[in-house]
Amino acid sequence: MKRYIELLAPAKDFDTAVDAIDCGADAVYIGAGKFGARHSATNSVEDIARVAEYAHRYGVKVYATLNTLLFDNELEEARRQALALIDAGVDALIVQDMAYCRMGLPIELHASTQTNCVTPEKVRFFEEVGFSRAILERSLSKKQIREIRQATTIELEAFVHGAICVSQSGRCFFSRSTSERSGNRGECSQPCRLEYDLCNDKGETIIKSRHLLSVRDLDLSARLGEMIDEGITSFKIEGRLKDRTYIRNIVTLYRQLLDREISAREGIVRSSVGRSTVEFEPNAARSFTRGATEYFFDGKCRGVASFDTPKAVGERIGKVVRADRRGIVLDRKHDLATGDGVCFITDGSLVGTNVVGVEGDRVQLNRYDGVAVGVELFRNYNRLFSQAVERSRIRRTIAADLALEFEENKITLTATDEEGVVAAASVECATEEARNRERGKEALRKQLLRSGDTIFEVRDISIENLRFAPMSVVGALRRQVLELLEKERKYRYSIREKGLFIEKQYAKYPTNTLTPQDNVTNRLAREFYTDHGVTEIAEGLDCRPSTSGEQVIVSDYCIRREIGECLLEKPRLRGDLYLVRGTKRYRLCFDCKACQMKIIDN
Repeated sequence: MKRYIELLAPAKDFDTAVDAIDCGADAVYIGAGKFGARHSATNSVEDIARVAEYAHRYGVKVYATLNTLLFDNELEEARRQALALIDAGVDALIVQDMAYCRMGLPIELHASTQTNCVTPEKVRFFEEVGFSRAILERSLSKKQIREIRQATTIELEAFVHGAICVSQSGRCFFSRSTSERSGNRGECSQPCRLEYDLCNDKGETIIKSRHLLSVRDLDLSARLGEMIDEGITSFKIEGRLKDRTYIRNIVTLYRQLLDREISAREGIVRSSVGRSTVEFEPNAARSFTRGATEYFFDGKCRGVASFDTPKAVGERIGKVVRADRRGIVLDRKHDLATGDGVCFITDGSLVGTNVVGVEGDRVQLNRYDGVAVGVELFRNYNRLFSQAVERSRIRRTIAADLALEFEENKITLTATDEEGVVAAASVECATEEARNRERGKEALRKQLLRSGDTIFEVRDISIENLRFAPMSVVGALRRQVLELLEKERKYRYSIREKGLFIEKQYAKYPTNTLTPQDNVTNRLAREFYTDHGVTEIAEGLDCRPSTSGEQVIVSDYCIRREIGECLLEKPRLRGDLYLVRGTKRYRLCFDCKACQMKIIDN
């Protein structure tokens, strides 16, 4: 039995969706006009319909993100938008709010990572109640993923690349604590990327003005094979706000890496078809990155944060060994070029500049403030690489075999693609005996190989009862057959068996109580949880005017562990700790049994 593996890519808009598909994505996720967790990445239903039409030619799926919380006065509008997206051809809806389970939507639902998919019990509930897929929390370890897989059969989706939220997804109210903007409503202001002081209960500053909650970017590119073996179905790239260069580079990289792992395993196949051709060599370090981390895939560890800066630092180039007004010299060979963007950290701050010249081993910079011997230099913009990616011709093609058959007054051409889809056409045409069979066969092969701007790449050609016919007739027949083959593919996709969400009433929620952090913000969600065994349901924190006194972050990341002061390892730093920025003060609570840090709006 085949097991299908999916590379899932973000799409900011139609153009980035096309780039992701052409570079090899098996599915894309995209936001509609409202109710998506990226307020700045919205698209019209018409544009999403265009994405679906383009994607489905390759068997690529399209998932619409409706993963924000809903208020009562938004329920009908959200339902109308969901129905419009279904009519537009999307294959599933990614949702956080359980209200969508009560809207009678004829489509499969995926449980967003915002639903806090962290335990086998929670994921098993989503499976039993009718969800087709659960999107796992980024901070889960390999062991935790294995435990979830052993307890369920639902499709599991996991992030493999991109930004990491320091809080468990769906349990962050940090933005809400500083403004009316809420991450659960798609408007996170990212206060976790700001500088904070770490203070003790005496008001003394332990660490001053550092980015104490800013974690590096996820990169599990070296662990894909293990993730396949642990039961992951969908490998997700984060980044619905990223530009086209980033999408092209990262999707191409993960396509190549996943294909390598798939080919090494029996019974594992990718979930869409087509071969992508690009004219650049992908390199993750040359796209936006805050520095790579595998986070907690191997278990809780130090070294996952970037206290100096929340900005992209890029790839390490080398250490400065000489510096003066004429330029700098590095300790290793490099390929820096004029126009590159470089940066370095000095006095705890990130300083950026650009390369204005390279002469031998000396690099000339636009500015030298803070550049000194011993400074580590990073390149956060590679001009030549970016140009190569932007200018690259990218094409995705589906292999097709052509069979040409001659009769005395008729020519028939049959096309069969790599999935076995068939199309054929005939033309009435007087033919003659071929005088030079080898020359005639070669001329026909050249004509039939011209797949032009279609989605097909002709792989094999067979010719039966060879006769002579005008090449213009054969060319027109080829175009007709390939057009029919594409229409047949589209028809086959339209009549495929589709997934549906059908709520199972017998499913019982793992707990009887829901807190303000469990995000119940409307009557339909309240009814859903009540019907599934929950007896105490607090009003969601996003409905309240203030977060004062409430837990605003629960995180598997721990500041104590990161600075070497874990409470289980005989720390020197005792007593309560606080994060302070301006007039805001947050108390840190350390749950050592669960190995989690909680932040309370003080």
